[in-house]
Amino acid sequence: MTSLFDPIRIGAITAPNRIVMAPLTRGRATRTHIPTPIMAEYYGQRASAGLIISEATGISRQGLGWPYAPGLWSDEQTEAWKPVTQAVHEKGGRIVAQLWHMGRLVHSSVTGQQPVSSSPGTAPGEVHTYDGKRPYEEARALRLDEIPGLLEDYERAARNAMAAGFDGVQIHAANGYLIDQFLRNGVNHRDDTYGGSPENRIRLLREVTEKVIATIGADRTSVRLSPNGDSQGADDSDPAAVFIPAARMLSELGIASLGLREPGPAGTFGSTDVPKLSPQIREVFDRVLILNSDYTPEAAEKAVTSGLADAISFGRPFITNPDLPYRIREGLPLTESKSMKFWYSQGSEGYVDYPADAG
Repeated sequence: MTSLFDPIRIGAITAPNRIVMAPLTRGRATRTHIPTPIMAEYYGQRASAGLIISEATGISRQGLGWPYAPGLWSDEQTEAWKPVTQAVHEKGGRIVAQLWHMGRLVHSSVTGQQPVSSSPGTAPGEVHTYDGKRPYEEARALRLDEIPGLLEDYERAARNAMAAGFDGVQIHAANGYLIDQFLRNGVNHRDDTYGGSPENRIRLLREVTEKVIATIGADRTSVRLSPNGDSQGADDSDPAAVFIPAARMLSELGIASLGLREPGPAGTFGSTDVPKLSPQIREVFDRVLILNSDYTPEAAEKAVTSGLADAISFGRPFITNPDLPYRIREGLPLTESKSMKFWYSQGSEGYVDYPADAG
């Protein structure tokens, strides 16, 4: 019977356990989105994860609207990531870069550009900026003649990730960001080949994935989806009709893994009564399936032993427990977060100062 502590092959990566560190935006880069030395210490502390998925990392100036988040579109950013990947590898870890375009969830005060999306529209709520919370702005529709350039941005970021020493990449197609804005008919109102039918709405995800595969190989390419419920104002009238075919398509392309963020009715950060699609996706996706959202160690073990998932990714527990696999294996209590105010701050407090009993 498979357990959380059995090794697993994830495409080209051999992981010693099935406890994955989920992508966690922490805001420790510079205002020009260059990784900083403290990030190497942070990721190195967490190298005992079976696999680390980096914080969401911008593929372009247009797509990165989170203050102090890192990018992967310039040579300077690429060079600054090298100490991070080296720190992880020196401690025996594995790390992939999550490639991010935020779409309509950026603010022009951060990017200097009007947001783009599948269709014109404004996300609900407020966005995090250098000047505090501000209302989201209206996005314009991405033009057809801009899509080749977008694909080139993903290609460049994937190539830069490998040059920086990452073991692969994960395409962020979840949580209401750009690719998710194309997938969901609550946001996507296009009448061209990227809108309307589920097949058309999946098109951008397929083209991005194919571009990344052509650049670094399918065995180093993974994708993240959030197939149930509303995600930052992005919703769909029939999630199964689009996400199950999307998962089947990704399986046919031969990607290394698929990560699913699936909140439940009592989700800590985001909740929904829309049923989870992972059981149905499990039937059509024959590669490594990684599940995420409010898993306890006990629930994670059950999901893996039952075959529902091949691995489980943990987010917030890795913030406060750099040695999370050791703590789970030994049944030790987990450290709680000092305060949410340190999640996105620029200092070391609440970032690299949590104790570890084992590396």
